[in-house]
Amino acid sequence: MKFKSIVLVFNLILFQVAVLAQPKAKNVIFMIGDGMGINQVYAAMTANGGHLNLEKCTASGYSKTYSANKYITDSAAGGTALATGTKTNNNMLGVAPDSVTKLWSSLYFAKEQGLSTGIVVTVSVTHATPASFYAHQTSRNMRREITQDLLKSDIDVIIGGGLNNFNKKTKVQFEAKNYQIVETEEGLENLRQGKVLALLASKDLPSASKRGEMLPNSVEKAISILSQDTAGFFLMVEGSQIDYQGHARNTTELINEMLDFDKAIGKALDFAEQDGNTLVVITADHETGAFTILDGNFETGEVKGKFNSFYHTGVPVPVFAYGPGSEQFNGWQENTDFRDKILNALNIKL
Repeated sequence: MKFKSIVLVFNLILFQVAVLAQPKAKNVIFMIGDGMGINQVYAAMTANGGHLNLEKCTASGYSKTYSANKYITDSAAGGTALATGTKTNNNMLGVAPDSVTKLWSSLYFAKEQGLSTGIVVTVSVTHATPASFYAHQTSRNMRREITQDLLKSDIDVIIGGGLNNFNKKTKVQFEAKNYQIVETEEGLENLRQGKVLALLASKDLPSASKRGEMLPNSVEKAISILSQDTAGFFLMVEGSQIDYQGHARNTTELINEMLDFDKAIGKALDFAEQDGNTLVVITADHETGAFTILDGNFETGEVKGKFNSFYHTGVPVPVFAYGPGSEQFNGWQENTDFRDKILNALNIKL
């Protein structure tokens, strides 16, 4: 009995040493495909000849997406769970179901630890998913308050749409905090360093078939600026309009959005591969449209799909990861697991 106890203690020590010896990440790129289910991924893979950039990921799994008050989540509650590690009610951002308790995201703790931070999206920068990383509001529709939360967050690089939510007074407030405000892709391209607020559309950006390389280029630009910080960085990227095309039940445009998101994933993975100290995590907040693949052809890229809903569904969504700490994302997980797994990879203790 005494010998078994000694062996047990010894094995426990070996396990703890192994955990401590695991390489830690300096940077994290957290990528969220809004509305992206596994069928959306496979449709894009089929259209692209059978391969996507995300196949480079070495870990994979699934995430459960239900919210605190509904089996089927919306993007606000789904984003909040991914960002803060706590489930809340649909429509809420960064607050607990009691409507009072503030919830703090992986981005917030990265900032507190001295890392640079960024957000890149193809919708308004005050939309539900990006806002779940910095806002604390009982409704996703409180755009004025959400904009002020963004100002308080002091996120270093902010790229997306939503110019209409920033009046002259608000712009002055951002400029007072040393943000360079640009409203065109050309203006963004000309920036090399410093704090950035790039508002590239009045509301959301155009669909993937019309906006060109905005998302992958913006991810590359954000990484270029943020990686200048020797302390490291946290970047959240959203393939925002996969969800829109699920609601619209448009297979062709859905695939276009997925392929555009995969180009952005490619930029992140290329950097991570070269850097060696960057964790890339890819998942979704929920699936949209109950999308089904009826037929496809890898050679022609043809995909025949069917949508069985106009709204979100409760099905689990895929998870992919690459880099230091990626092994944590194998298998099944709750959407509330991501924050602490990311902070663990960054060696940030709460």
